[in-house]
Amino acid sequence: MNPTDEQTTAADRFHAGDHLALQAGAGTGKTSTLLLLASRTQRRGRYIAFNKAIALDAATRFPHTVHCKTAHALAYAAIGHRYAPRLNAPRQAGWRTGAALGLTQTVRIGERDITARTLSHTVLHAVARYCHSADRTLAAHHIPPLRGLEDKDLHAELTELLLPFAHKAWADLQHPEQGVVRFDHDHYLKLWALSDPTIDADYLLLDEAQDTNPVLEQVFCAQREHAQLVVVGDSAQAIYGWRGARDIMTGFNGTALTLSQSFRFGPRLATEANRWLAIADAPIRLTGTQALHTELGEVPDPDAVLCRTNIGAMTEVMAHLAAGRTVALAGGGHSLRTLATAAQDLKDGRRTPHPELVLFPTWGELQEYAEHDPAGRDLKPFVDLIDQHGTEEVLAAVDHLSPEGRAQVTVSTAHRAKGREWETVRIADDFTPPKDTDVQDSNGHPLPGPIEDTEARLAYVAVTRTRNRLDLGGLSWIHQHPDGNPAPRPR
Repeated sequence: MNPTDEQTTAADRFHAGDHLALQAGAGTGKTSTLLLLASRTQRRGRYIAFNKAIALDAATRFPHTVHCKTAHALAYAAIGHRYAPRLNAPRQAGWRTGAALGLTQTVRIGERDITARTLSHTVLHAVARYCHSADRTLAAHHIPPLRGLEDKDLHAELTELLLPFAHKAWADLQHPEQGVVRFDHDHYLKLWALSDPTIDADYLLLDEAQDTNPVLEQVFCAQREHAQLVVVGDSAQAIYGWRGARDIMTGFNGTALTLSQSFRFGPRLATEANRWLAIADAPIRLTGTQALHTELGEVPDPDAVLCRTNIGAMTEVMAHLAAGRTVALAGGGHSLRTLATAAQDLKDGRRTPHPELVLFPTWGELQEYAEHDPAGRDLKPFVDLIDQHGTEEVLAAVDHLSPEGRAQVTVSTAHRAKGREWETVRIADDFTPPKDTDVQDSNGHPLPGPIEDTEARLAYVAVTRTRNRLDLGGLSWIHQHPDGNPAPRPR
């Protein structure tokens, strides 16, 4: 490779011994830069990957002096192997686990009846939240909120009831040979972190550092005394905060560098990406490759359609199938199937174990909640879709999905599209603009509300997935929004 000036600077500072925070924008050659760092030293390195597939691919590319593993693989080698008998245990329903812990009765909190099944799932979710955290002790704040019990006092009542059972579950999980709670990979990762491990290496490369679970951050940063640390990622792609991930790029104690030259797309697309980077107040702006003529405009038959939500993805799948196209869904149809099945349960008067809908005894109650309760507005598109098409039609659509290699179009949420790219992309219509405020402009028109950082980052991910042509579709409104077209600064 012929390194850019930015890549050369990164290599120079790495070989000078600096701890590094490397902000790598979309398509800027993050992996090739890390290879450049590793190839010019004989020191022993560890590359910590986001998932197993990335680790396996990296192992074929990095020099033999670098061991490429996931954090879970490191934890398994150190501690997890002791729990191998429990890892192979058969799956069992959460309510059975709860019953073994002593959760057998329905309880009433406020105006909601909460079944033993729901209480059991909530306890297991609390243990999972604890395992993702850097906390050394399982505490009240790990008990997750439930839809319909958003009130502070009601949640406190739920916490007081369930925290002792969560402690009982965690105690059960610490027995290597046997227990009633199903043992999984995040459990031994947490046990490894609590052992204050030392990773044997001269330097560590942490990939996708903008979406790091606090438990891994704790272990990684504790290696600073004996190893050189390099965190690499894109703070503007930190889109998993809703599930506990943290961006450790910003505020990292080290030399901050950037990779801003994108090799995926041309200048026009870079300008569109920078519009969202500015809104998100990201620490980077992109430059496109002049030789790439990435276009913006309508794409009638895109290779991929990117959606804001699972509900939007469901709508797109059904529309393309109705038009006679073969359709793939990134990540498969499991999430759509479980939503539709949950809807059918409620329509039939049965409670559903779906975590988003567990507290609603009937479809009518969910309809009322989605229509009138501010906390349920995000469920309204789902309710409307089911009311319009019915669950059978939705489930039939899932059954007609094709593998990506044989599909004419891939439908994906923007979250699942991270790290991927296609020749042509269309943005779906469920990327809606902020609601108007009560403030009016000089012509008497209401001004739109501000764009949230989380939405700007997700939009940035979506618009940077294309190599050839992008149809802005559901994000076209940004060209009329003040945040997307800031007034020039006075000289």
